[in-house]
This record gives sequence, C-alpha cells and structure tokens, in this order.
Amino acid sequence: MSTDKNEAVWEILEETDVSPSPWFPIKKHKVKLPDHTIVDDYYITTMADAAMVVPFLKDTGHIVLVNQYKHGQRKHILELPAGFVQAGKTPIQSAIAELREETGISAIEDQLIPLGVISNIPTKATHKTYGYLATGLTFNAIQDLDITEDIEVLTKPPQEVIRMIMEGELWVGDSVSFVMKAYLLYPELFST
Repeated sequence: MSTDKNEAVWEILEETDVSPSPWFPIKKHKVKLPDHTIVDDYYITTMADAAMVVPFLKDTGHIVLVNQYKHGQRKHILELPAGFVQAGKTPIQSAIAELREETGISAIEDQLIPLGVISNIPTKATHKTYGYLATGLTFNAIQDLDITEDIEVLTKPPQEVIRMIMEGELWVGDSVSFVMKAYLLYPELFST
C-alpha cells in the first residue's frame, strides 16, 4: 500500500523552543517520518512571514527598489520594499506600511494586486513572503526607518530591472520571484 506523497506529513512528537533571542526563533522538533523513522533533532525557524511590493511609479512607469545593508550577507543588497507582517495587521496592510516606511510612498489596498505567496527555505523555515503588485504610485510621504535601516531608494525602468536579474545585480530570492511573476502576469508593464 503506497502513501500519497502530497499528503504524507511528519508527525511532531516533541517541540522545544531553543531560540537564542526573540529576533531569531528556532524550534527543535522530534518528528516521526511517514516510514515511522524517528528524527530527534530537526531544527526549524518560525520567523514571521513577510510582505513585499513590486511598486510601479505613475509618472515614469519605473520600478522602485531599495538598497540597504543586510547583515546576514554582510553587504548592501538591492531588493523590493518589504518587511515582516506586523502584529495585528494582514499581509496587505503590512505591505502598505512597509512601502511607506521604506520608500516614502503611501498607497491604499485598492492599488495592490496579490501576486501570491512564496517560500525561500521550505525545508528549515515556516516563513513565507506575500507579494503584491502596485501601480500608479507617487512619492507622497516621508520614510520612517527602523533603527537598523539606512535605505537608499532607487527607481529603474522595468526592462532594466529584468536585465539586473539576468546579470545577478538583483538576486534576492523573493524579489526575483515577484518581479518575474509580475513580468509574466502583466507583461504590458514591462514593455516600455
């Protein structure tokens, strides 16, 4: 008798919080695999989900990007505006908040189109990123950065952003995924 691979999940027998800090949650699981094998030291991170926006400006049709230091990579990295889904907010509300905080662009829910959800590290993280496309935007607010943020806001023509992905200048997984998804679903935005 075979088990449907799409429905076979690992049974969590024990879960221990081994987080080094509230900023980096880690759980140690003791799990039973579908073949009944027991693994007693499987670690995952339960870091919060994120929300990201592919923002297009109204006047130029350019895409807004952010350049900021990312300590995990120990360098400045170019990506789309994004941040963790905030407590008490939905992913779309968090996307709007992060767009304003990081870029100085205030938007409303009607301007955002869902692009779906992705997972960058499904083996070791519960973290997901919710993506949105936003068009008709203008710089109409003031950046409100966190203490660890020093963000340079850039605008690039859509075809330039595609070139940057192809040449490895824009390489963060969720940013690449959502730009390319927008490119496939809304090619007219990239034709100029």
